Amino acid sequence: MSVEIERKFLVNSDAFVKQASEQTRIVQAYLNSDKQRTVRVRVRGEQGFLTIKGKSNQSGLSRYEWEKEIPLSEAEQLLALCEPGAIDKVRYLVPVAQHVFEVDVFAGDNLGLIVAEVELSSEQESFAKPDWLGQEVTGQAKYYNSQLSLNPFKNW
Repeated sequence: MSVEIERKFLVNSDAFVKQASEQTRIVQAYLNSDKQRTVRVRVRGEQGFLTIKGKSNQSGLSRYEWEKEIPLSEAEQLLALCEPGAIDKVRYLVPVAQHVFEVDVFAGDNLGLIVAEVELSSEQESFAKPDWLGQEVTGQAKYYNSQLSLNPFKNW
């Protein structure tokens, strides 16, 4: 199991789209959305994944993550077993200096929400902040995908 270290931000413009190197539709849902651990099923393009994430540390920057690619057909079958509230989004990969931001443009019940994440090798690692990056929301549980599936952006 590895540790995921990331910071999360709101996005204040669509300028990132021109800088994106790739975009992919993602549909995901949760077999378990408990705050202590989540079990996620994801279809990203033509690939399926099963992911288990532990509880975030106190700062909200780090948590354990285990991910395994699974056959697309199995991921699609597992989606049918998941809790209600599937997440539908388009993920843009946006290179910025030495890092790649993952910018998620949500659809469905989370339409209007755009969130950017950057993965780091340590909690203290510095990174360039592009102009389109807005307020930091790292550690704010309501922005976790598992929580967006339970309490979508349209209800805020």
